[in-house]
Amino acid sequence: MKPTIAITGLTLLFAFPVLAQTAAEKTGVNSVMGVAPKTEDFVMEAATSDIFEIEASKLAVERSTDTATMSFAQQMITDHTRTSEELKALVSGRKVKATIPVAMTPSQQNMLDDLKKLEGANFAKLYRSYQEDAHEDAVDIFKRYGSEGENPDLKAWAAATRPALEHHLVMAKDLNK
Repeated sequence: MKPTIAITGLTLLFAFPVLAQTAAEKTGVNSVMGVAPKTEDFVMEAATSDIFEIEASKLAVERSTDTATMSFAQQMITDHTRTSEELKALVSGRKVKATIPVAMTPSQQNMLDDLKKLEGANFAKLYRSYQEDAHEDAVDIFKRYGSEGENPDLKAWAAATRPALEHHLVMAKDLNK
């Protein structure tokens, strides 16, 4: 029965372009192909990424024992709070038709739950790893939307925000050395 489900899923993926775009973004197909996400997908991913960054970094400020991780975490709280507010302003100002999620994804919540179980060096190691991964994903989606996005205001914002995210990624990679 599993092959039938897979074939049905693939049929639906190609039969309904609206669903295909969302499914393609969720599965990473768009990223591999360099295709821009739909506006709603971009807003959801940018907003949930900010929520995760802020919450994980608040934990890092509390639980980390090294100043480099704590300093990085404080910068993430400041910068991602700002980008979150900017995104909300674009949506509430009706320049972007999308819904801002109020919670992170289940996967992000699982990562946050993993962090909550740790302290000290073990916490810092996992936090740093998650930060590098999260910023790789953020740079990718901001690059794709900033280049090919469908909403001009959101596209401009994504392009303008991307350099800061690229800097965050460099900082996260440096922490992991």
